[in-house]
Amino acid sequence: MRNTDLARDYIHRAGVRLQALDVLFEAESWADVVRESQEIVELTLKALLRTCGIDPPRIHDVSEVLLSERERLPEDVEKELETLTEISRDLRRDRELAFYGAEDLTPSGFYSRKDAEKARSNALLTVELVRPHIDGGSD
Repeated sequence: MRNTDLARDYIHRAGVRLQALDVLFEAESWADVVRESQEIVELTLKALLRTCGIDPPRIHDVSEVLLSERERLPEDVEKELETLTEISRDLRRDRELAFYGAEDLTPSGFYSRKDAEKARSNALLTVELVRPHIDGGSD
């Protein structure tokens, strides 16, 4: 499936969410930075899959699809595939916890500035690696 309009929409929305990360970061809302970073990575990697003619599954971590379809990915992205799949897996693991917490864990007390910095940095890296391949990379 090669819906380039949808891929462009995903990467545009990821870019807007990157801007929102700065607001969340300044507010020291570390759990929200982690959660939003996961959504940025998910949208960005699904944009990449669509651009490569791969219909992304409706799951939050597409790392297995990226690995199985690595030969269809742009060469410079394929070189960073291990990093991208690790980012996707790590943030997926935190997705629900950062949003909902747990009976014995409050997200605002659990996530730290360091967690937020890492998540934000990983989201930015993912967008920077993928954006040039989404129909010219503008946004």
